[in-house]
Amino acid sequence: MTRTGRRGRLWGGAALAAAVVVAVALYWLQPWKLWQDETVREALPAAAAPSGPGAPAAVPGAQTAPVTIARGTLISHEHATTGAVELIRLSDGSHTLRLADLDTSNGPDLRVWLADAPVKEGVAGWRVFDDGKHVSLGKLKGNKGDQNYPVPADVNVAEFTSVTIWCDRFDVSFGAASLTAV
Repeated sequence: MTRTGRRGRLWGGAALAAAVVVAVALYWLQPWKLWQDETVREALPAAAAPSGPGAPAAVPGAQTAPVTIARGTLISHEHATTGAVELIRLSDGSHTLRLADLDTSNGPDLRVWLADAPVKEGVAGWRVFDDGKHVSLGKLKGNKGDQNYPVPADVNVAEFTSVTIWCDRFDVSFGAASLTAV
């Protein structure tokens, strides 16, 4: 084999390796999401009232409307984030976390977490939420708008003092809010 033939194969192998590295980096980082917005406009959920034969009748004076039991305001961490957070008890006793007027960056693998970590301003608050107790309420439905996240029935909401928009891919908070009892 000639020297130019080996050099051509070397360049071909290097080009193939570079293409693989670029493809993996694009898949991992998903930079195009920074320019894509997804707006969600969900109404506040209402708990379904029992119905049918044998269902209990409505009790006079019983809670019939959702009640906000805690709220907070989102602050920015890794990405500019604004909006309000409400922890709501529905008439059936279940809980929902509501993000209202959310505005944050889109990103790969964003989650909504309840956590027991204190909300800290600036870089000091970016990575604290996975240090203690936390529960994921699911993937972020959209980076803008109003959205609801049911809290699992086995979660004691009194154990959690904060909410974060958490990037699971990079273990960092995009933004967070302290929950204050109403």
